[in-house]
Amino acid sequence: MLPKFSFVRATSLREALTVLDEKDARIHAGGSDLIGCLRDGVFTADTLLSLGGISGLSGITASADGGLKIGAMTTISEIAENQEIGASFTALADAAKVVASPQLRNQGTIAGNLCQKPRCWYYRGDFDCLRKGGEICYAYAGENQYHCIFGGDMCYIVHPSDTAPALAALGAVCRVSSPTASRSVAVDALHMPPSEDPQRETVLDDDEIITEVILPKSPVGLRSSYRKVRSRAAWDFAVAGVALGLVFDGDTVRSARVFLSGAAPVPWRAAGVESVITGAKLDAATIAAAAEATVEGAEPLAENGYKIELFKGLMTEQLGELLTS
Repeated sequence: MLPKFSFVRATSLREALTVLDEKDARIHAGGSDLIGCLRDGVFTADTLLSLGGISGLSGITASADGGLKIGAMTTISEIAENQEIGASFTALADAAKVVASPQLRNQGTIAGNLCQKPRCWYYRGDFDCLRKGGEICYAYAGENQYHCIFGGDMCYIVHPSDTAPALAALGAVCRVSSPTASRSVAVDALHMPPSEDPQRETVLDDDEIITEVILPKSPVGLRSSYRKVRSRAAWDFAVAGVALGLVFDGDTVRSARVFLSGAAPVPWRAAGVESVITGAKLDAATIAAAAEATVEGAEPLAENGYKIELFKGLMTEQLGELLTS
């Protein structure tokens, strides 16, 4: 049963920011995660602030430098179906197509997908876990087959977003507004590691709103992709995922951005893989070395050691497919 709350449907960004500044409010975008959290008692809210009435927060437009601007309220379905994203920013299109179910993609927004709450069954259940203000992470010694192998450090969730690692691999940036200022936050710096604050998912302050996501111009030679492995063929979160943004000069990888999903509490940058493949040709030896580098430093828990081989195999396949694309 949902708790009682007031509902404000803002008609301008200024009004929305004023509400955030004056009230204990939570942002309602698509609402597919928010309503579930309220119903399950993950958190409460005195006020829900709907952004659905604000013009200018949705849609996909070209930017002056040849990139794209994606409004925060743009649905995942719109992104998945956009021809320019599919052609020039393939990793994002790949990711959007595998988010949840068709119904949820029609409802969910890009900003909401970036800012969604973790799916850990202890966090979502009746446990006073560390992320909800308790003293321990129950997953560490409990049922942890889907939890992280990197970056746990107090809280062992995995970040649930598919679009976040893809956008990070593409070098995307969020534009963020507050009542007093606006700023840019790179997607690869948007999420909060548990070591810094185990009760926050992002670096955003309570009075800040993501207004758009900016994709820089696609460089010549860019090849990108996203793939996730999941327990079910549809409507499921990543057990393991790989987002690649590689810029080729002929057969040689000139630069690389590689991020993992289903691996860590934040989209996890696979710096070891980037180091192996940058400046190299993607032959069998390089791909094998990259696969090993994918799991360097991993610390699996009692029930998720299978992710080691899963990530290695996934990286091998994705690099091989990108080479021939």
